[in-house]
Amino acid sequence: MDWKKVLMYGSFAAGALLFITGRRPAGLAVAGIGLATLAAEHPEKFEELWRRMPEFIEKGGKVIDIAASFLEKMGQQQSGGYRNIPAAGGTRY
Repeated sequence: MDWKKVLMYGSFAAGALLFITGRRPAGLAVAGIGLATLAAEHPEKFEELWRRMPEFIEKGGKVIDIAASFLEKMGQQQSGGYRNIPAAGGTRY
């Protein structure tokens, strides 16, 4: 395997892992290294990715809307949702 491919895939994987674990700035920086390597190695693929970016953003927005409506429905079905949970240290009896 070519070292550039290892750098691309490794930085994308490390960036995703860092992003998921809550280290978003570091994850974006590491993923940016992979993106820069992709742009240098395969400019035609990077151009296609750049051209299709609005489509990906629209699909991502739809997924977030669906997840938000699902969570809202789940909250409504559970007898008022999380807002009816008594505060810690309050009187329960």
